[in-house]
Amino acid sequence: MGEGGVSTFALWLLAASVLLPIYAYAGYPMLLWLIGRGRGVRGGATATSDEAWPLVSISIAAYNEEAQIRELIKSLLALDYPRDRLQVLITSDGSTDGTDAIVSEYAGQGIELLRMPERGGKTKAENAASERLRGEIIVNTDASTRILPAALKPLIAAMHDPKVGCASGRDVSVGSGTEANRGESGYVGYEMAVRDLETRVSGIIGASGCFYAIRADLHRLPLPGTLSRDLAAALKAQEHGYRAVSVPAALCLVPRGQSLRKEYRRKVRTIARGMRTLWFKRQLVNPLRQGVFAWMLISHKVVRWAIPWAGVTGLLALVLLAPAYAWARVLLAVALAVMALGAIGWILSDRPRLPKVFSAPAFLIAGNLAAAQALLRVLAGGEDALWEPTRREVVKAEG
Repeated sequence: MGEGGVSTFALWLLAASVLLPIYAYAGYPMLLWLIGRGRGVRGGATATSDEAWPLVSISIAAYNEEAQIRELIKSLLALDYPRDRLQVLITSDGSTDGTDAIVSEYAGQGIELLRMPERGGKTKAENAASERLRGEIIVNTDASTRILPAALKPLIAAMHDPKVGCASGRDVSVGSGTEANRGESGYVGYEMAVRDLETRVSGIIGASGCFYAIRADLHRLPLPGTLSRDLAAALKAQEHGYRAVSVPAALCLVPRGQSLRKEYRRKVRTIARGMRTLWFKRQLVNPLRQGVFAWMLISHKVVRWAIPWAGVTGLLALVLLAPAYAWARVLLAVALAVMALGAIGWILSDRPRLPKVFSAPAFLIAGNLAAAQALLRVLAGGEDALWEPTRREVVKAEG
């Protein structure tokens, strides 16, 4: 290939590398907005009396959560929902701290404890709990999340639509955390907005693991322990002819991770489990069978997971173009400078006050590196059946 051929190839490579993230984070939401323009958020009937509300089971898998579990229970007891229509089951995944004892204190108030004899992982614990759940609708949450008192009814009301199989709450990122991890709040807000757009068009392609509801028959479908139950919830709904929706009024508070490095490890685990789940449900990526849902699934998940590799090819393109074009040398210098700032931000990420010139690149680069590492882990055959919950700031229960 001659010099001109190399330049042409590099230009096409650079264009593709730039357009991919633009499409993922701007083009895709814009297309959703155009398609769904004029439509309301679909789904969400209301109940008029306590008798109209279905029996709901709230399921929580916990491992060594003595610092969080009491505030979680207080928040669940404060929920505005008929008490005789609500079951709360906390599954202790072989906890070795005071988690079980704290949960047992609330047995007289209807809080149930299922003790796993040995640690087997979150999904395995959730699978075991399924046999004990009596509700028509299962609500999944975790120990660090605080569901606002008025949030459960809107979530369950969305399920009154017989076409809705899964309903996801709205995460609100709260807490202090380190400066390097505060970009999480903006990202969570963006993600919730995209889910609202997806709901208007067809339905969300993944539920929030912090707070979502699913029909009991869908919840009980078998799921391997290395997969992501929240992503699978929306996919199972689609498989069985239902929709999964986002419910803006179902607010829950999600503390930010206290450390960018710990949050990075969580992202790697989460993305790896998501990749395995999508491969397990890969028939849903077929546009000939799934239509617009397959396009949404590819755009929201697959394209985003490809962005780190687009960054690598983009850098390669700039290296090839730099000898011939001054603008390529400038862009290459800018890219390297951003990477250097991100590296410094990573090194200093545990400091409570870190200038945004370091914290923003660190957060951006960490998120993309997590996706790249997750893919490598999946390809290498690594599994994440066991999980070490990210220890987040304790948020007090409301109500």
